[in-house]
Amino acid sequence: MAAKKTLRLDKLLSNMGFGTRSEIKKAVKGGKVTVDGSVIKDPGLIVNPDTSIVEFEGERVVYRDVVYWMLNKPQGVVSATEDNRDRTVIDLLKPEDRTLSPFPVGRLDKDTEGLLLLTNDGQLAHDLLSPRKHVPKIYEALVRGDVGKEDADLFAAGVTLDDGYKTMPAELAIVSREQREDGIYSAIVLTIKEGKFHQVKRMFEAAGKKVTYLRRVSMGPLKLDESLPLGGYRGLTDDEIGLLRADR
Repeated sequence: MAAKKTLRLDKLLSNMGFGTRSEIKKAVKGGKVTVDGSVIKDPGLIVNPDTSIVEFEGERVVYRDVVYWMLNKPQGVVSATEDNRDRTVIDLLKPEDRTLSPFPVGRLDKDTEGLLLLTNDGQLAHDLLSPRKHVPKIYEALVRGDVGKEDADLFAAGVTLDDGYKTMPAELAIVSREQREDGIYSAIVLTIKEGKFHQVKRMFEAAGKKVTYLRRVSMGPLKLDESLPLGGYRGLTDDEIGLLRADR
């Protein structure tokens, strides 16, 4: 999505998180903003963000009209832009990083951790979520029950869920098993190519087992940055954005 060729100086600065329109108006009139090296006192000045050099208190303002945030979603936070009861993934962003109205691409359950993309690129979000695209999503999970080859074969053939829907073939890999006081727990990695409601949990329920921990580690070509703490986020690199666009 290309930047707008021209827009008001105060709108450019507010979009980039330098304050509210009234705060920016005061800063501009106070001589804190320069355009192409000249102090500007008119907050309504029309500028070209592609060619004009805008500085706020000496800091170069790099304009963008699309954002891409990689979030390591923690448990207890809902994948929504607003909620009357719970904290949302948007609440985890700094105020200046919310200015362009990013939204979560798809959903992770409230108690599920891991990779979540936040963006305002509607076309990219549509492509990643389109059922026709079959974008692979990889999850790590801890499952109460002895997960084995029989389960892998079942998942590879497609699992019939509680509502009668049969899932697409999925790839199930067993990483380890551990005997605990209340039974056997299996660590697994699961790759699915769709995103039905509570799908991973319901697939294991159909196999007579229960997911006790779930984390998404990749979505299409985008992989979770393992250096991000739970609740942490960062902007996508140019290479990551390029991979997502190339994968459309």
